[in-house]
Amino acid sequence: MTRILISEVGPRDGLQSIDRVMPLAAKKAWIKAEAEAGVREIEVGSFVPPSLLPQMADTAELVAFARTLPGLNVVALVPNAKGAARAIEAGVHGMSIPFSMSETHSRRNVRKDHAQMIEEIRAVAGIAQAAGVHFAVGLSTAFGCTIEGAVSEDQVVRLAEASVAAGAMELSLSDTTGYADPAQVKRLVRKVRAAVGADKLTTLHLHNTRGLGLANALAGLEEGITTLDSSLGGLGGCPYAPGASGNIVTEDLAFMLQAMGYETGIDLDKLMAVRAILAEALPGEPLYGFTPDAGLPIGLDGRIA
Repeated sequence: MTRILISEVGPRDGLQSIDRVMPLAAKKAWIKAEAEAGVREIEVGSFVPPSLLPQMADTAELVAFARTLPGLNVVALVPNAKGAARAIEAGVHGMSIPFSMSETHSRRNVRKDHAQMIEEIRAVAGIAQAAGVHFAVGLSTAFGCTIEGAVSEDQVVRLAEASVAAGAMELSLSDTTGYADPAQVKRLVRKVRAAVGADKLTTLHLHNTRGLGLANALAGLEEGITTLDSSLGGLGGCPYAPGASGNIVTEDLAFMLQAMGYETGIDLDKLMAVRAILAEALPGEPLYGFTPDAGLPIGLDGRIA
């Protein structure tokens, strides 16, 4: 049975996209409950200046808490070398930096062009290597950009190669704007893996903006992808990519994988119960997902009516 890692990104990508700040106690309860449901990796926050994203001001506290949970890989996003140093100090197991394949998006998101970002990746890689921390680069807007439109696949491949040369241990392809389709996913995964090696591209970060999130996830699985990012209740987007809404729903993804015979290690009943924490802490905030609404089908894991 093939084992697929579901990496929960809601505490970072989900919460950074809403105006309200979720209380620290509720964040801890969320992370603990998902870990107890069998989720093995959670992106607990990002080390950006609190003045820019007050929703992420407590990330260091969340890292310290999450590290106490058995078997949980605790990761965070960093925007630059300064953020990487803070992440290392907090005790992350792994960190990632976003690298926009659209140069316009890069300038708006992190205020750096491509050449400057490669140097930033090199600096962060050095910090990570010295600390023995896993370091990944997320190739964001890889499937298209709401500002520039289409992004050249050859450019994505070139920047993927440059990221690995600068010290990235792993890459992910990110559909930041929800532009991807399954054929494009399969094509770009093949091209990047051929350029940098299959071991360097293991992850997809997908949004469900146009309803193709799970279809794109399946396309990635068929090309050998083994890690999929998702967000509980489908929270998430990108504040610097207008119109980019909705990560794929963790509950729907976990159900699809289990129904297809993949091993995730996740207890679906426990996972869906976690939604109550979000609903209580963020009243009125939309939560998405078909599986939580429909329930689990008869026959799954020997269920009876």
